[in-house]
Amino acid sequence: MAQEPGDGSEGDRDAQSASELDAPAVPFLDRRTHPRPRAESAFVRIVATAGIVGIGVVLAAILGTQSIHAWVIGLVVSITSVGLAAILWSSRTL
Repeated sequence: MAQEPGDGSEGDRDAQSASELDAPAVPFLDRRTHPRPRAESAFVRIVATAGIVGIGVVLAAILGTQSIHAWVIGLVVSITSVGLAAILWSSRTL
């Protein structure tokens, strides 16, 4: 027995749910209807800044094992830290 479209059968429901999934999903950040509280935003930025410091420490440790002059290590770590911090602090979602 063939199923008629629109008769409320399981196949019809599957087709309807598949058509609902075809629409593009709303990005996660666009669903935020209110800004973060100041305390939460500050905490997130502090944690992210600590991550930047950690990246700098790892980078300096790696460069230090390669017999590179100290001023070059300082320069590379400083430029990397400033670049990552600029990206972090320019973000409006944090």
